[in-house]
Amino acid sequence: MKKIVTLFFAALCTVIMAFTMADFPETDITNGIIKAKLFLPDGDKGYYRGVRFDWAGVVPSLEYKGHSYFGKWNQAPYDPKLHDAIMGPVEEFTPLDFDYAKPGEQFVKIGVGVLTRPDDKKYSFATKYEIKNPGKWSVVKGKDQVAFTHELQDETGYGYNYHKTLKLVKGKPQLVLEHTLKNTGSKPIAVSTYNHNFFMIDNEPSNENIRIVFPSDVTGEGSGFGNIIKANGKTLNYTRKVVKGDQVFSAGLQGFGPTAKDYDIRIENTKTKAGVRITSDQPLEKLVYWACPTTSCPEPYIKIAAQPGQEVKWKVNYEFYTF
Repeated sequence: MKKIVTLFFAALCTVIMAFTMADFPETDITNGIIKAKLFLPDGDKGYYRGVRFDWAGVVPSLEYKGHSYFGKWNQAPYDPKLHDAIMGPVEEFTPLDFDYAKPGEQFVKIGVGVLTRPDDKKYSFATKYEIKNPGKWSVVKGKDQVAFTHELQDETGYGYNYHKTLKLVKGKPQLVLEHTLKNTGSKPIAVSTYNHNFFMIDNEPSNENIRIVFPSDVTGEGSGFGNIIKANGKTLNYTRKVVKGDQVFSAGLQGFGPTAKDYDIRIENTKTKAGVRITSDQPLEKLVYWACPTTSCPEPYIKIAAQPGQEVKWKVNYEFYTF
């Protein structure tokens, strides 16, 4: 009887979650090999309305060969303005001019807009900064891709046309994130950007069944390194399950060179035999690692710079596989 009640409530939660998800602007894409759901940017009804991550490219689900890769990893009560109420291969840009802004003055987050600095405290990605100028979003939906454009022009002197496309490659188990940033303002743009990669392969917790593989030997220092997670040659392996209260974080793994070939990361579930390989056409600036009980996240950083009038482009590729 207890088992029946448990199954009933699990099914009920699934139905409630599906109903809730349907309330947000969204679209589905497929190339016949992969199918994925994307939430769309919307300042009034969007699933994510926080000020940490780029609003383009929130992916609550992606399936390949019966395996799932993303989901709701954050167990906190849902709040659309919570900094990490987000899912999928989501990206963040470091803030522009925050350190120069006085309390009450503005700074810029690409993919979010112009924000107000409320006090003299240091920048914190968890702070719910007020959006003064959200810019303008436009979305073009296709069968196998979605193109997002964020346009911003502001009295701060910053302006840009940011174009990002999430595209499933024809005939291949690949998702490509294509980016173009054109500086339309009077100030130069120089930022770091990274993908947080909130993977949940087949909803496996962060434990001994999850491994992260790199193209060369890696070392890591930080919370949880050496006891909860260990570097073994080219691989990061968990020694046990990550539980609530654990801290697993490294501000920068070591062992990478200055070329794009070192931007090559695999995340694998050895129990269900599903994985994903992440590559880019840009070299790594640094590689952060963070994990909680529900998700394991290598966070590769790159540098982006554009003078006024200049346009820059970059790509990140996700290749899904089984083994």
